[in-house]
Amino acid sequence: MATTEQASTDNGKVGAVLVVGGGIAGMQASLDLAESGYRVYLVEKGPAIGGAMAQLDKTFPTNDCAMCTLAPRLVDCGRHPNIDKLTYSEVMGLEGGPGHFRVRVKKKARSVDPDKCTGCGDCSAACLVRNHPYLEPAEPEPLDLAPDQLEELDRIIGQHESEPSAIVPILQDINAKYNWLPQGAVRRVADVMNLPLARVLRIATFYNMFSLEPRGKHIIRVCMGTACHVKGASRILESLERELKVTAGGTDEQMRFTLDAVRCLGCCGLAPVVMINDDVYGNTTPEKMVGALDSYPA
Repeated sequence: MATTEQASTDNGKVGAVLVVGGGIAGMQASLDLAESGYRVYLVEKGPAIGGAMAQLDKTFPTNDCAMCTLAPRLVDCGRHPNIDKLTYSEVMGLEGGPGHFRVRVKKKARSVDPDKCTGCGDCSAACLVRNHPYLEPAEPEPLDLAPDQLEELDRIIGQHESEPSAIVPILQDINAKYNWLPQGAVRRVADVMNLPLARVLRIATFYNMFSLEPRGKHIIRVCMGTACHVKGASRILESLERELKVTAGGTDEQMRFTLDAVRCLGCCGLAPVVMINDDVYGNTTPEKMVGALDSYPA
């Protein structure tokens, strides 16, 4: 933040003038005042003076060349010893009264030393804001998939259309095949569907039906909805956790069972309800569910 201190003349009047705006009018006013002996501070919010007229070809109503009108004033303002150009700056405050004003001016960072600038334009050509550096694309990591797995994935993907809307059905079929979504499978879907990997992962992590962690061969879902909770579903869940030595959401060491607690299975009339894979157990008890585990092979 820069503050301009204005010098006073012998009669106590301020001998400096602030001109806001570096367009054609601001430049002409600055030149007239500077030629009259005043010290002029020309404030322009843009990085250079000239204003919108520099973008025009002709001026109305005479159709004179805009640059022919503007260029002499640009040169005169740049060379005049009584004009101090504060470009890339904004007026932040004005205090005092006529004859004794005090102005606060904010000068923005240029990232360029103006005392060393020659106007070559190299900094503009190399600006990282306008020009994004080119980076060699990283080589894709090899898919961690066996040949038979890759063949099965391509078969599943080939059963669906190549539209982006087919991602969910494809992931559902892969999840049903392996009980989870292997990393290589997700990347294969992204490659074949020509979609960013981040988009496929966004979908895979949004739905609870999908898992990015290995799961057991059999999925146990204990309904914890209101009806089942009232009928003792929490006791069933606790007994299964003790039997499998896992907590809800975990998988046993043999990768045989994964235990999940879900909100509703849509069988409130059969509460409490437990599903193992596609098998529904209604009006069940902790003892019955522990005994049912033996009927599912490792």
